[in-house]
Amino acid sequence: MIKFIFAGLARLPLRVVHSAGALLGRLAYRAPGRYRQRFEANLSLSGLARNPAQLAQLKREAVMESGKALAELPVIWSCATPKLLAMVRIVDGWEDVTAAKAEGKGLIMLTPHLGCFELIGRYLAAQFPITILFRPPKLNWLEPLMRAGRDRDHAKLATTDVNGVRALLKALKRGEALGILPDQAPGAGDGVWADFFGRPAYTMTLIQRLQARSGAPIIAMYAQRLPRGQGYDLHFKRLAEPLAADDAVAARQLNQAMENLIRLSPSQYLWSYNRYKIPSGATPPEGTP
Repeated sequence: MIKFIFAGLARLPLRVVHSAGALLGRLAYRAPGRYRQRFEANLSLSGLARNPAQLAQLKREAVMESGKALAELPVIWSCATPKLLAMVRIVDGWEDVTAAKAEGKGLIMLTPHLGCFELIGRYLAAQFPITILFRPPKLNWLEPLMRAGRDRDHAKLATTDVNGVRALLKALKRGEALGILPDQAPGAGDGVWADFFGRPAYTMTLIQRLQARSGAPIIAMYAQRLPRGQGYDLHFKRLAEPLAADDAVAARQLNQAMENLIRLSPSQYLWSYNRYKIPSGATPPEGTP
């Protein structure tokens, strides 16, 4: 039944999907609870707004963009590859990807929870082999849909465990690409505390280790959602320097790179995402009561 609903939604025009998503976002924000509290705290403490009026405007836009992100999932997961590629209007910085791939050491491609991050994974899978780091959702019924939506064309999924890390290393050894959401909070022992918009966030060390083992260049990227359902622009930019050998310094480099992307389109970041949680078993950052 859920697959049937997803397939039906995927046939709707994107402008209709995004209009419905904007309404959904507003309704979800009005409901009391942790979603709204975390959304407001993360956005207001980010420092992206210079005054209350600017913060109010950014909040209005971000609320609607969050709804669009949810509403477009059935479209991105269900539609055929040619239809998905037709949604892409501009691909900015692809020369960075081409040049980095030609080095033959593989690619580490990073996108935060910004814009349509599901689309950019499918776009890349249509271009070349890519192994995507995958954390199974807490809702069991959602996992088959997520897997079916992401495991398309040249994509493979690697779970966030030892076997998954091995799959990532093997892909780099073959000169292939990896896709990772670097703003996911890792488990205890797999991260360090590093500032993210001025607040300590538990940040994965996996990316630094993967680059140290392979020498693979890192590409920061995101899919910008265009207004009125016009489609998406994709942006790619290679990190100028390799990550530092020190875990804490490397984590700050990663967070800074993700901040730079988010500042380009701050309303399209998922501010409700629990980026600042303390993973079970992890030592809290200094100054935490």
